[in-house]
Amino acid sequence: MKYMLIMRATDEAFAGMAEMDFVEVLDKVGRFNDELVRAGVLVAAEGLEDASNGVVVDYSSEPPVVTDGPYGETKELFGGFYILNVASKEEAVEWAKRLPIQGPGFKTEIRRVPTIDEFPQDNQWIQKERAWREATGQL
Repeated sequence: MKYMLIMRATDEAFAGMAEMDFVEVLDKVGRFNDELVRAGVLVAAEGLEDASNGVVVDYSSEPPVVTDGPYGETKELFGGFYILNVASKEEAVEWAKRLPIQGPGFKTEIRRVPTIDEFPQDNQWIQKERAWREATGQL
C-alpha cells in the first residue's frame, strides 16, 4: 500500500528552520532518505519552495481568483512530502515518527493513496488512465 506523508509546519517552525545549518539539515534528511531507499519503501520525496513564491487558486467565485503568496494567515504550511510503499498504516506511522525534522510547530499528516484497482473499472476515464499507466510502465 502507498501512503503519503505530508509534512506541515507553522510559520514559526519554518522560520526556525532558516536559522539551522543547511548542510546539517541536508545530512539528516539524506541519512533518513537513505534508510527509506535501503528498506525498499521510498516511492517519491520532494520538498517545496517557500510559500511566498506560490499562488492559490480559490474556486469560491466565478472566475476563480488567483492570489500570490504568502497567503495571509497561515497556520500550517505544506512543506514537502514522501510517498512510501509499505505494508500498513502502522508502518507508515513508524517511518513518520523517524522523520529528521521535528519539534514544536511541525506535523506530518499520513494518508493512503488508493490504487487504480479501487475505482470502477468500467469507467472510460479509469480505462484510459489504466492504459496510460501500462504504456508508461507504472502498472
